[in-house]
Amino acid sequence: MGLSNPRNIFGVHSVSPYSRTTGLPYGTLKVLKSSSLSLAGETIPLMGGSSKYPWAVEDGAITGEMSLNFSQYEDFVFELFLGKAPTANTAEATGNVSSLTNKYGTSLQHATTGIASVTATSSDEADLKFGKYVLHVVTSTTVNIYALSDVDFARGNNATFQNDALKINATPYTITSSGATLIAELGLTLTGGSGTIGMTVGDTATFEVRPINTKSMSVIVGASEDSSFPEFGCVIITQKRGNGEMFEIDAYRCKGVGVPLGAEMNAWSEAEVKANVFYDQALNAVMKIRHITI
Repeated sequence: MGLSNPRNIFGVHSVSPYSRTTGLPYGTLKVLKSSSLSLAGETIPLMGGSSKYPWAVEDGAITGEMSLNFSQYEDFVFELFLGKAPTANTAEATGNVSSLTNKYGTSLQHATTGIASVTATSSDEADLKFGKYVLHVVTSTTVNIYALSDVDFARGNNATFQNDALKINATPYTITSSGATLIAELGLTLTGGSGTIGMTVGDTATFEVRPINTKSMSVIVGASEDSSFPEFGCVIITQKRGNGEMFEIDAYRCKGVGVPLGAEMNAWSEAEVKANVFYDQALNAVMKIRHITI
């Protein structure tokens, strides 16, 4: 009869974390560079006297570690490894402009004597550009606008920086009582307060813009009340071989903290995350491994 063909593992297909409570998947990672699960054990030798060799050796602890290297950043990645589930937004046919928030001083965003709001200009939403913006009071009735990046300036009508300070406008914008001041190249409207405009020179306020989109997300990481890193289960599937051979590893109890968010010139971002794999008392196991040959 002879020997059977060796059992082999080739490639990686997917990694799918799931809730330990409900069993429902968080999602899946398929843009994987590598996935490894190490069960590293130690032995404890008994040394003594003049012997250069142990008198006895017993088993020590086994440490389980899962290492994932991937190039996709789904919402659950932030939830599991950074402790906060993102806010997911559906498609925005007219984009989105966040609330204007005072940053330095309190006079710029003011319903009566400052700028009451910043909104997308009706019928000009195609000029909205992704980014974070700062308004700065030049005189009691005028402001300049700054952008933190020009990454989306070519969307719609082009915008440009006027100087190295990242100012966009050539001349300050005048704010009038209940009046609409248009920033044409950005698709924005500044609406003045209902009273006599009188802002304090030097005050600033910030806002954020999302252009017309099919979906978006945002997440605030690091708040003390939100820093909860849930335990999760995880199913790792190897690539299906040409002969139909497949491996599945179901790690019942995993926990990881932290994920790098790298960016390099002309390269896809890769994140390498490590998670501990440990004993599940209810299942009396650490993991289950399955293999099939077709």
